[in-house]
Amino acid sequence: MHQYQDLIKLFNHCFLETYNTQLASGKDEPLYLPADETLPHNTIFFAHDYFASALHECAHWLLAGEKRRKQVDFGYWYEPDGRSVEQQELFQSVEVKPQAMEWVLSVAAKFRFRISVDNLNGLQSNSEAFKQAVYQQIKIYCEQGLPERAERFRRALCQFYNTSLKLQFESFDLE
Repeated sequence: MHQYQDLIKLFNHCFLETYNTQLASGKDEPLYLPADETLPHNTIFFAHDYFASALHECAHWLLAGEKRRKQVDFGYWYEPDGRSVEQQELFQSVEVKPQAMEWVLSVAAKFRFRISVDNLNGLQSNSEAFKQAVYQQIKIYCEQGLPERAERFRRALCQFYNTSLKLQFESFDLE
């Protein structure tokens, strides 16, 4: 039911022409590359043809402002798995909104969402606090609405997967 090719088609239909941005598979690690003389389109690469990876990378792009979308990986640092507690807390602080957005997209696509601390070989910080922060961000999105690009893609997912167009907090369960 959940084919990454469908996400590629939906995303590219929504944003290739209007934002010169495409979603693509085929990398071992996720990567965002802005268009340049060798790459005609801004390209969001997701890892290992995973549906969840595609949704997560879309979430980052949907939240990135214009300046960030002109930078490789939106100008963010990425410390690989094995982070210290301090590095993990910093990582989690910048992942709240993208993971909340990924959850919104997952609900629209009827796809199971799992909060990710993405540090299997490192020291763990307070993952329960992180989960609560992501959940509270969902509440904010439901109350205040989504950014325009995010709402456009969410609606495309809702139509494709035949889910409710209404964004409501009751659709999200922390358990």
